[in-house]
Amino acid sequence: MTQVFRNFIAGEFVSPAKAAPNLNPSNTTEVVGEYAQGTVEDLNAAVAAAKEAFPAWSRSNPQLRYDVLMKASNEVMARKEELGALLSREEGKTLPEGIGEVARAGQILSFFAGEALRLNGELVNSVRPGVGIEITREAVGVIGMITPWNFPIAIPCWKIAPALAYGNTIVIKPADLVPGSTWALVDILNRAGLPRGVLNLVMGRGSVVGQAMLEHPDVHAISFTGSVSTGRRIAAACVAATPMKKVQLEMGGKNPLVVLDDADLAVAVECAANGAFFSTGQRCTASSRLIVTDGIHDKFVDALTERLKGLVVDDAMKSGTHIGPVVDQSQLDQDEKYIAIGRDEGAKLHWGGERLNRDNPGFFLQPALFTGVANTMRIAREEIFGPVAAVIRAKGYDEALAIANDTDFGLSAGICTTSLKYASHFKRNAEAGMVMVNLPTAGVDYHVPFGGRKGSSYGPREQGAYAREFYTTVKTSYTLA
Repeated sequence: MTQVFRNFIAGEFVSPAKAAPNLNPSNTTEVVGEYAQGTVEDLNAAVAAAKEAFPAWSRSNPQLRYDVLMKASNEVMARKEELGALLSREEGKTLPEGIGEVARAGQILSFFAGEALRLNGELVNSVRPGVGIEITREAVGVIGMITPWNFPIAIPCWKIAPALAYGNTIVIKPADLVPGSTWALVDILNRAGLPRGVLNLVMGRGSVVGQAMLEHPDVHAISFTGSVSTGRRIAAACVAATPMKKVQLEMGGKNPLVVLDDADLAVAVECAANGAFFSTGQRCTASSRLIVTDGIHDKFVDALTERLKGLVVDDAMKSGTHIGPVVDQSQLDQDEKYIAIGRDEGAKLHWGGERLNRDNPGFFLQPALFTGVANTMRIAREEIFGPVAAVIRAKGYDEALAIANDTDFGLSAGICTTSLKYASHFKRNAEAGMVMVNLPTAGVDYHVPFGGRKGSSYGPREQGAYAREFYTTVKTSYTLA
């Protein structure tokens, strides 16, 4: 019998009216588990539990919050191989990538355990004699979280951990495609000592559970990571709600990697291969636009093509696999649609882009590299979210920078160069929230801010100490001595 994984509401696992299979994209005949499909009633019960738990948790001893998060961190790290395998089976990342993501989740929990003890305020002199001013930060309230499928444990963790550290209560809805990793994380946090109702998990469809979360008056804030179209709808709903909800959105990117004539070719190729194609290109920070100057263009394309020929696309759990499957049929269809669009627009499919058959039925796609791409083409403007990269030729640095900034997104931008002058100028002038020099555009640290500009992000940054800007509210108190 396939195990049924239940929603977690008010400190109890609640049997669902129905459940849906969680399929392995490397082998679609394998069911990872049956996961609850929540209802509006489930969501309402979860919010009620979080609301009831908020007063005590928001005023709890920071040592308790530290202890819970550290205990959870220790278990996550001790079980990283097991949890990494679960992640790879449900999402399709290679096993080393899955284990690495779980380790990152453990590090995030540990960091925010410390943040629970580091939250401080200010004492300020008033302009009025005899008056003292105290500025403090307090928890926001019940936080609704909607997380994506591409980082099934890291992204839920970097939302849950700061929310708990700063005294909020939570209702989380993970992506319907990958509920298993979030279920495991919630189970660990529950056993680490969270009081009843502080953390609630309602799995299911976004159109049902997510919509009910947006409409619920007792949800004080929404943190969302996903598509631009959904993010815009969520922002509008939060502003229109009564009372209005605080909102934080991470929505994607069309990230440039600029390669200048003076770049170290080997470094540039590795940055491009890793940033554009690893994790099957299913990262909002992926290098989907490779902007290469004239003098190195042909050598770069040839070297990157040879690198791609050596990458193994196969079952995520197999030793030696570099790139796993696309997450599901819908995403595979989208990738193939954009490959066809690129050809129709006049770009050259220089290498790859073919469906691949492996030992098991799965969603395997050969990485696709386009050349002869203009920055006006759809494959250079729209987020594909797959192993598809477009090479755009530039005459020199100034044109490359202009192309890099000519986008509706602004999450991550990279440059490969040995020139300190160009590296410094690019860091200052790239219109992105994160800038990488001689590094892949994908790959960030957990103790510093994450987020972008333009259509990529809206609201306060995630991760690091900057997370407090979303998960706390500022109070100013005056006292007459």
